[in-house]
Amino acid sequence: MNRYPLWKNLLIGLVLVLGLLYTLPNFFGEVPAVQVSAARSTTKVDSNIERQVLAALSAASIEPTGLIRDPAGLRVRLANEDIQLKARDVIEHALNPDAQNPGFVVALNLLSASPQWLTSMGALPMYLGLDLRGGVHFLLQVDMKGAVTKQLDATAGDLRSLLREKNLRHGGINREGETLVVRLRSEDDRKKASGYIRDARGTDFQLVERTDGSEFLIIGSLTEKGRRTIQEDAIKQNMVTLHNRVNELGVAEPVIQQQGADRIVVQLPGVQDVAKAKDLIGRTATLQVRLVAEDANPMSPPAGTDVFPETRGTESYPVVVKKQVVLTGDRFVGAQASFDSQNQQPVVSVRLDAAGGRVMRDTTRENLKKRMAIILFEKGKGEAISVATIQGEFGNQFQISGAFSTEESNRLSILIRSGSLAAPMDIIEERTIGPSLGAENIKKGFESTLWGFVAIAVFMCVYYMLFGLISTLALGANVLLLIALLSLFQATLTLPGIAAIALTLGMAIDANVLINERIREELRNGASPQAAISAGYEHAFDTILDSNVTTLIAGIALLAFGSGPVKGFAVVHCLGILTSMFSAVMVSRMITNFVYGSRRKLEKLAIGQVWRATAE
Repeated sequence: MNRYPLWKNLLIGLVLVLGLLYTLPNFFGEVPAVQVSAARSTTKVDSNIERQVLAALSAASIEPTGLIRDPAGLRVRLANEDIQLKARDVIEHALNPDAQNPGFVVALNLLSASPQWLTSMGALPMYLGLDLRGGVHFLLQVDMKGAVTKQLDATAGDLRSLLREKNLRHGGINREGETLVVRLRSEDDRKKASGYIRDARGTDFQLVERTDGSEFLIIGSLTEKGRRTIQEDAIKQNMVTLHNRVNELGVAEPVIQQQGADRIVVQLPGVQDVAKAKDLIGRTATLQVRLVAEDANPMSPPAGTDVFPETRGTESYPVVVKKQVVLTGDRFVGAQASFDSQNQQPVVSVRLDAAGGRVMRDTTRENLKKRMAIILFEKGKGEAISVATIQGEFGNQFQISGAFSTEESNRLSILIRSGSLAAPMDIIEERTIGPSLGAENIKKGFESTLWGFVAIAVFMCVYYMLFGLISTLALGANVLLLIALLSLFQATLTLPGIAAIALTLGMAIDANVLINERIREELRNGASPQAAISAGYEHAFDTILDSNVTTLIAGIALLAFGSGPVKGFAVVHCLGILTSMFSAVMVSRMITNFVYGSRRKLEKLAIGQVWRATAE
């Protein structure tokens, strides 16, 4: 009557074993490490850099305990904090001989101390949030006026292309403050131009006509709706750019979210050096497309040109480009590394928006067989990341080809995708949370959860005796599976998440209380012990399911509409509901079956005092 089939017992046992394996990495702690990443997007951490780092450490008699190289960079595991500090100075000196122009970021970091056999299974510890691990918090102010100005400059270029397409001559299109001034030569030209501009710009751009002597002017300005759209898009694009940049640096689970109308919060857990963290944030860059000044001497460039370095392999060559900007990075919609269909060589497939496509079509038509450069600006310094010859007229989709390796084409596509900020940003607040405070928060959270578990276990064992012990074991399985899921999904645990674990304990034991009380009720009604166990689990399940589903709906709502700490709480809360249903029903029933299922003649259950009603 009270026996699971063998396959079900094996399945539950397998789940518990896997839960244990994926929970284990959280108990090994972390070891000090030094992380090396590129300070400029055009440099990369490759095998040569790895050899250079190892040689420098060997010369300083420092023996690393491990080495990890991934797309984020190079991480060197070390034995203790003292060796870590010494290793950072050695690596810094070896990789950045010119401190004023560093090519690499060398920062202190922490790595999991889990053994290799666990790591090879994908068993990794949970990420810890800023309040538990320590790290750096930044509040960035987005220059909304700069976003509007940048958009107006781009619009001026679009209007020049539009009127050129319509064969309508004009006396110039210039930005004056936050307005665009279009100069026409006749009233008829002004009427045509106004119609073209209204059709192209829609309702986010308002036009006023004015006459200044012999010039017929159109004064264009953004409507309130258009200004609001630009500002919202600027925040979104800057957040995407920050995500792309920070994710490439190997920072575990960074938090990047909007605060208010014009601010962005950036949290980098595990980064203790504020200066290094500022350097990471400062890596956000802008892109420009310019034409190369053919046959210009880089040693004495003519007026109206700029000189930027272009890196080819390990060598750097000067490239002279015209000052006029053809396109800016906000016109790039996407970029993917791919292969040319004819010769199967690595290329980068680029996609522009509609306005960018029009500008590119006009530019390429007029400059066939000339070269065009994509310039990446970081911290005020420009560098040519691609210089290619225009082979034909193209619009909003084209390919950048060259002597690329597959790795180089991937890197170039990432730079193009994430290289543009829609508006400048300033750091207006910075805060560092030390690792000691994080460790104290972890200790307090762990102790509160532990003592809550102990209190529940004592009550259950006293009140329900053996069934209380079974409920406690099921509760332990619930905590085990919850931590395993958080580790498997690489979720970020914060202080609100620890609070959700404590809440999960109370909710999980509630299901066992319902089961135990239902078994007692069946015994009071005269059912045999075996029948009471079977009926207790079956009849209590509907109530457990209803209560957990309604609570899960509330948790999903928090997950969908919450942010920050609320979302962290909701993730643990929802996972805890799922694991509590499994452990309270399946795990506790399996243990009960092992204890009582094989007894044919069972006279009573160790479930505490069962009060029976007496007849008067």
